[in-house]
Amino acid sequence: MILRSVKLPFTVKAEINLVLVAITVLGLVTRLYGINFPKAVVFDEVYYGQFVSLYMKQVFFMDESGPPFGHMILALGAYLGGFDGNFVWNRIGAEYSCNVPVWSLRMIPAVAGALSVPLGYLLMVELEYTHFTALVASLLLLMENSLIAQSRFMLLESPLIFFLLLAILSYLRFQNSMSLSSPFKWVWLVLSGICCACAVGVKYMGLFTYILLLGLAAFHTWQLIGDKTQSSVMVLVQVFARCLALLVLPVVLYLGFFYAHLSLLYRSGPHDQMMSSAFQASLQGGLARITQGQPLEVAFGSQVTLRSKSSKPVPCWLHSHKANYPIRYENGRGSSHQQQVTCYPFKDVNNWWIVKDPGRQDLVVSNPPLLVRHGDIIQLKHGMTSRFLNTHDVAAPMSPHSQEVSGYIDFNVSMPAQNLWRVEIVNRESNREVWKTILSEVQLVHVNTSAVLKLSGSSLPEWGFRQLEVVGDKTYKGYQQSGVWNVEEHRYGRSQEQKEREVELHSPTHVDISHNLTFMAKFLELQWKMLSVKTEVSEHKYSSSPLEWIVMDSNIAYWLHPSSNAQIHLIGNIVTWTMGTVGLAVFAALFLWYLLRRQRKITDIPEGTWRQLTQVGVVCGGGWAVNYLPFFIMEKTLFLYHYLPALSFKILLLSAVLEHLHTDILRYPSHRYVLDGLLAAGIFSVYLSYRAFSPLTYGQPELSSDELASLHWKDTWDILLRKQ
Repeated sequence: MILRSVKLPFTVKAEINLVLVAITVLGLVTRLYGINFPKAVVFDEVYYGQFVSLYMKQVFFMDESGPPFGHMILALGAYLGGFDGNFVWNRIGAEYSCNVPVWSLRMIPAVAGALSVPLGYLLMVELEYTHFTALVASLLLLMENSLIAQSRFMLLESPLIFFLLLAILSYLRFQNSMSLSSPFKWVWLVLSGICCACAVGVKYMGLFTYILLLGLAAFHTWQLIGDKTQSSVMVLVQVFARCLALLVLPVVLYLGFFYAHLSLLYRSGPHDQMMSSAFQASLQGGLARITQGQPLEVAFGSQVTLRSKSSKPVPCWLHSHKANYPIRYENGRGSSHQQQVTCYPFKDVNNWWIVKDPGRQDLVVSNPPLLVRHGDIIQLKHGMTSRFLNTHDVAAPMSPHSQEVSGYIDFNVSMPAQNLWRVEIVNRESNREVWKTILSEVQLVHVNTSAVLKLSGSSLPEWGFRQLEVVGDKTYKGYQQSGVWNVEEHRYGRSQEQKEREVELHSPTHVDISHNLTFMAKFLELQWKMLSVKTEVSEHKYSSSPLEWIVMDSNIAYWLHPSSNAQIHLIGNIVTWTMGTVGLAVFAALFLWYLLRRQRKITDIPEGTWRQLTQVGVVCGGGWAVNYLPFFIMEKTLFLYHYLPALSFKILLLSAVLEHLHTDILRYPSHRYVLDGLLAAGIFSVYLSYRAFSPLTYGQPELSSDELASLHWKDTWDILLRKQ
């Protein structure tokens, strides 16, 4: 009876945009075709591959160039392919061994690059342009050789572009949706926030597009607040939802990327020394193995190594050795000729010091230990040479405005010892806090002169073995990492005799105690290091300036076959780049013209067209600007691939300009036919250029020297020609 009551069959109706399906398939084909070739390290794969291997081995690393999410995406591909991390990433062109899943490593960037093509189509539709204009934009993205080449390898630009386009598309979908009750409207908003976080998590350049999107959202929110058709409660709910999705959610996700990064990489690695002692001690192995079981509280008689909180120019430890300052420096200034005290960037037995009570002769820890607290006066005796840490009114060798720091030697020349230091715990919670291993940040203030023991950052000459200068700074104010130290290695001294003490200093420490940092403490330290560590700006054979990118005056040789003419280059479709630059100039001129005319109360185009032109200017023109102009003020080595996100937005803007010319500028059908013919010729030229440079994009087929020479369209391009 129930079955008889069902009179209609169950049906599903679906609309399929066959054009969108076609360009998606073509995007996948152009990006995924033959990504196994070459089975060798291609350009920056040598850089990112090292991090992928460290992920596979769960070894800690820090990449100052960007957040960890992009590396985790690449590592996901490696994990899915069963990569064990065992490969030496030491040179471009090195052949991959059989254990390296080349297809899997390159698959995720390739798919991201492929999906950027339909995203360009959908973004133009969402900007209220015709499907034909969207098709033109997607075809230009599809046949852009530089975007294809960058997508086909283990690199991060294609995921960055994918997340940028998806973030803006999702926000526009949310904004254009009229139904407040539809759950999909709010799904688009949440997706936009997620993609913003992912873009910033891949590369810091994503931050500029995120700020652009926030500006657009702020404008729309301001309009919403002035909408009298909606109740105050409804407006408040919508504003709260936007803040939650576009501000709170990206921050939470960004923290989540670091949480996953730090959870996965729990083993000590090659980048440990950039981090603080507490951070290193939280990792398995390395310093954690050395310091496991150290006494927590520093006492009189403790044997300690003191590490500078500053890592500039490199992390280092307070150090002394059996060598004196020269009687006179090269500039004629004199010194105390006492024992050198430096900061040494390597672990060494000469880094050990003994914390001595000035009122006692003992160099061992009493029972019970007499703990050192904030404000206590101490002496620091060098473990291996028995010299006391001293400073006096003698100019430092490299920093004459600061005091020399020395290991005191009594030369009987009316230069008394001044070796008393007051312990000031910077991060104390009380005025009698105990000095703690690793955890306490300490300033050592000289009692006689009030100078603070400080790392100057200068390197000593040959007589100082190129070690770093330590000075007494009488003008020290506020908190400076160069004047803050922490105890890294620590043991309670038990030996009275110097010979026995030297043996003790060479031995490992043993008492059970652990030092764990909270996630937020580790995140803040890692984030600060990533932002503050400056990479050295250096010239590279294929580096270029932002001005060269506009007209593509440079290229990059990504891979060269060792014996044949087969090669892969990052080189763009010259027709698309030229058309894009012209389109950008035309848009800027038109927009300025309309703006001036509107100021004069002259309306050349309908209000709806002006609103559409303004929106595409903000999204595409602004997307180009924020992904291009910041490079002019960046102090880093720049390459052509840095321009690819800006190029993607410029291509979208070009298609918008073409529709505006066709619809709103050209009044006569004959003029429109001419533009249609020029557009068809332009698309065909883009295809011919794409085909011509495909061997340099895909690395195959191999071209002869004459064929390669025919592709040398600009004198500034560097294409290798091998005579056969």
